[in-house]
Amino acid sequence: MREFELIVIGAGAAGMMAAISAAQNGIPGEKILVLERNEKPGKKIYITGKGRCNLTNACEMDELFQNVPRQAKFLYSAFYTFSNEQVIEFFEHAGMRTKVERGNRVFPASDHASDVIGALKRMMDQLGIRVEYYARVQQILTKDGEISGVDLENGRHYDTIRVLIATGGKSYPTTGSSGDGYTLAQSLGHHVSELRPSLVPFTTTDEDVIRMQGLAPRNVHVRIIDPERPKKVLFEDFGEMLFTHFGVSGPLMLSASAVVNDDITKKHLTLLIDWKPALTIEQLDKRILKDFEANQNKQFKNSLSGLAPAKLLPILIERSGIPEEKKVNEITREERNALLGCLKAFSVTLTGLRGFNEAIITRGGILLKEVNPSTMESKLVPKLYFAGEVLDLDAFTGGFNLQIAWSTGYLAGLSAAENYCSFTQK
Repeated sequence: MREFELIVIGAGAAGMMAAISAAQNGIPGEKILVLERNEKPGKKIYITGKGRCNLTNACEMDELFQNVPRQAKFLYSAFYTFSNEQVIEFFEHAGMRTKVERGNRVFPASDHASDVIGALKRMMDQLGIRVEYYARVQQILTKDGEISGVDLENGRHYDTIRVLIATGGKSYPTTGSSGDGYTLAQSLGHHVSELRPSLVPFTTTDEDVIRMQGLAPRNVHVRIIDPERPKKVLFEDFGEMLFTHFGVSGPLMLSASAVVNDDITKKHLTLLIDWKPALTIEQLDKRILKDFEANQNKQFKNSLSGLAPAKLLPILIERSGIPEEKKVNEITREERNALLGCLKAFSVTLTGLRGFNEAIITRGGILLKEVNPSTMESKLVPKLYFAGEVLDLDAFTGGFNLQIAWSTGYLAGLSAAENYCSFTQK
């Protein structure tokens, strides 16, 4: 008899959920081994949502798919097999209360990501699943084209006929996401698409933008365009952003990185910020005229305090081309139009993306055409399964990437269990 019927590589979100699903659906818990290269499970979960863990999103199913910018159809079976509602029920049943915040984002009621990991560990313990730490898989072994076991870096060997790869991507490598899963899959004949950081800040060379470091506007409208084809809008949205010492970040820009990821690798792009999206140009012009009338004897530099944040004001003055010492009552219509342009279409040159160390998610992974979307099983190697970020799947912020991890993990574990049950019934 084999010691293990299923070996799960990786004790992250997808791996732990896969092991639990497999045990709940037919494989005895003691026949499931989870191998984790770190000293504890879920290291990336600990840091998600700034340590609070935005574990899913309580939106409608259509919106789930809309928040996966690429290859969302692949997730049809996974999302419907284990939906966001079922994820919430799962954690509530495991003794972890949840709450829903702005944007339908779901968090532990305690605001502690450790509670998410605690719930998963309790479930694995109750099911008798074995977890081994400091266990880095060196090789997945095959015999006659089928899985036969795994060899670890520390010299250990385990026999099995089912392996589930849930090693994560390359983002936040300090959590152990160094790309092991890609190497293991490639050794078995799978192909991996180009790996790039996603949900990651942008860089810029605009010195005046970098001077705005720390500014965090909450209600701006942004557009990203190709400067060579300015009429084509690559990304457009409304919300929060952050200016940093290297460029721009914040929720808006992280989401934008997932959409323009391919474009930014080829050329510089232009970000256009509307600082006053609630006002039309005409309404904003009237507002400025009213402010100018109230400050007509003041210098231009002292007339804008109610119009924009303090860190933005000197940049607006410089970009408008209006001499800062000029009296407000001497400002021409043309100069006022230049100021309007700065407020309604503030331009930032986006030169690239930050690296994997700052990326929330990896773009790229195991080619989906080599994986059965109904089972998460390899089309190349029988009884080899994949789940989570190791796959070529990524989504926007708001709990959607963890939903992919839970759903693909659950489906992969379920499929492995169904394979085990049919195998034992023969």
